[in-house]
Amino acid sequence: MSQTGVITFKGNPMTLAGEALAVGAPAPDFQLHYAEGGIQTLTLADLKGKPSIISVVPSLDTPTCATQTKKFNEELAALGDKINAVTVSRDLPFAQARFCGAEDIKMRTASDYQTHAFGNDYGLTIEELKLLTRAVFVLNADGEIAHKEIVAEVTEEPDYATALAALRMLL
Repeated sequence: MSQTGVITFKGNPMTLAGEALAVGAPAPDFQLHYAEGGIQTLTLADLKGKPSIISVVPSLDTPTCATQTKKFNEELAALGDKINAVTVSRDLPFAQARFCGAEDIKMRTASDYQTHAFGNDYGLTIEELKLLTRAVFVLNADGEIAHKEIVAEVTEEPDYATALAALRMLL
């Protein structure tokens, strides 16, 4: 199932693959990959037990995506290990690791490059571009969606304050 007209990219309507997820619903399980001494797997089970923020970007190699990742990294640093913070894109895990090293990013990055299941299950794959759209999810410690934002125009930044407030309410 597709969600037509939900977002735009540079003003052009785009189609999102998958069903829209509702606040209060359990987050779908996922298998994402990251580079840390080789390729590792990150799943929803790895995030349970702490509130989590999942920042989703099309590509870390673009200015808005880099800004979003740096901003969340900076804002979340004070919360330390009280939360899980993950940026998800379809960039290769090695490219994500390079970006984080160059930009001193401490939050984990994980990639949906292998199966694209995360993007499809979360309703975030832009069909025309085969990239993830810009979004933010906050999950409670049980893995239920406490907050979600799918940014209407992909080239714009998310509402940081609302996402961070939703996360802090779970602490």
